Amino acid sequence: MPDRIFMPLCTLVALAMIALSMVWPQGYGDRSPGPFGSTPIQQTPEMKALIQKEKDAARRSEQRRAQDAATAAAAGEQAQ
Repeated sequence: MPDRIFMPLCTLVALAMIALSMVWPQGYGDRSPGPFGSTPIQQTPEMKALIQKEKDAARRSEQRRAQDAATAAAAGEQAQ
């Protein structure tokens, strides 16, 4: 393909990609501007409640493991 066709074509593709990136949804983060955006899944009240529930369960599990480790260490010291 001649450069006289290829280079302008690359320029048009690059400009189209830049324009698309300015309006495409940004994953699960903040919503995109204008008519293209919608409320991200992770920002809905149901999902926020589920995420908080999982965080609380993980925190309780970690506390339980730490308590079990402390109990096992105390039992090991008493056996000696």
